[in-house]
Amino acid sequence: MEQIDTLRALGLFDARVPRYTSYPTAAAFSPQTGANFQRDALAALDPNDPVSVYMHIPFCERLCWFCACHTQGTKTLGPVESYIESLEAELELLRNTLPAGLRMGRLHWGGGTPTILPPPLIHRLSRAIRDVFPTADDFEFSVEIDPTMVDRAKIDALAAEGMTRASIGIQDFDPEVQAAIGRMQPFDVTRTCVDDLRAAGVRSLNTDLVYGLPHQTNARIEDTIDKVLTFAPDRVALFGYAHVPWVSKRQKLIDEDALPDDMARYVLATLAAERFVAAGLTPIGIDHFARPGDDLETSLQAGQLRRNFQGYTADSCQSLIGLGASSISRFPGGYVQNAPATAAYKQRIAAGGFAASRGYQMTAQDQLRARAIEHLMCEFTLDLNDLASEFGPQSAALKPSLSFMAERFAPYAVFDGHKLAIAPEGQPLTRMIASVLDQHVPEGVRYSRAS
Repeated sequence: MEQIDTLRALGLFDARVPRYTSYPTAAAFSPQTGANFQRDALAALDPNDPVSVYMHIPFCERLCWFCACHTQGTKTLGPVESYIESLEAELELLRNTLPAGLRMGRLHWGGGTPTILPPPLIHRLSRAIRDVFPTADDFEFSVEIDPTMVDRAKIDALAAEGMTRASIGIQDFDPEVQAAIGRMQPFDVTRTCVDDLRAAGVRSLNTDLVYGLPHQTNARIEDTIDKVLTFAPDRVALFGYAHVPWVSKRQKLIDEDALPDDMARYVLATLAAERFVAAGLTPIGIDHFARPGDDLETSLQAGQLRRNFQGYTADSCQSLIGLGASSISRFPGGYVQNAPATAAYKQRIAAGGFAASRGYQMTAQDQLRARAIEHLMCEFTLDLNDLASEFGPQSAALKPSLSFMAERFAPYAVFDGHKLAIAPEGQPLTRMIASVLDQHVPEGVRYSRAS
């Protein structure tokens, strides 16, 4: 109880801060950085450095109420097929812009629901991507999978195209919780999906859970975890539900009175983390867990863990190329986001140009702070000497901020003049601590809970 009182006094249950899957966050993006920057950044890529590729499929047959992603509903394949044509056109623009010899180290299909695609479209899209991006030797291909929108034929098609990791959205298996978030997904359907993935030879399985959902209780999340552990997942992502109805209108369908309060959220997160650790998984950052020997776990041990728009990753590629509506590309010089609305994205591509609608060009100070925040989010430490080896003397400019962190978040943040360390008991404060380094917080922007 003393620890909870200290966390409360430090503001954990009141704070609203970014998740820091990027720095600056998308709230700082501006229309002043768009397609011209996108084209120049693509042309300037080093062909000797493999890139990551993210492909966004925005379509869903059902729109889950809790989701804040850029998605749209459809009951037919017509809009999906038309969208694939736009993706192919975008790939042709890339082919004509990218330096010769550039290879793809990672490929991720997200959404929306990538598994809305039938096998012929899976093959068609995969081959169109590979035609532009030859694969590197250590290539990995991951796909977000909705068990209610997949069958063995789709899984076999993805496996044939080289899928190495499947990421299964679960959230919670309790029927009342599922009804409250508009996502009915029986355990036996998910069990069949997992069995089919294993039978198809997919070597890595990630499961996504969410705490802080309406009607969620300790007993219910424990029952969900018991069921998830029967899948023997290689990775688990445990995200806090971000209730942001001012961003995602569909969240207005969720009964706010049924949401756990801040204290209940904290207990749910702590309980779930303890269960996964007891099951032999290693904690990764603030909200992931991995089996010993998994790439995430080995990257953590080697000090090479990174953070991107999907969360924690072992991906070492320095650049990420986003395909499709709303996708974000990350380049050494900054970020650029394609038009979020599918119609606007398609119009830009049909006009023969890139689809970027906003972005951000990073300064040297941004680069420094981005890496510092990533260190905190991944390792719970920040060593100015390590930063100096990468950024030189300008790293010393962060020293006053680290001193402030130690004062503001005592006793859980300690600074010895060179290295800041966050104690295990203070790790729930990590996003708040990282926010001290954030110089881009636009006025009026509302973020999700820190707890």
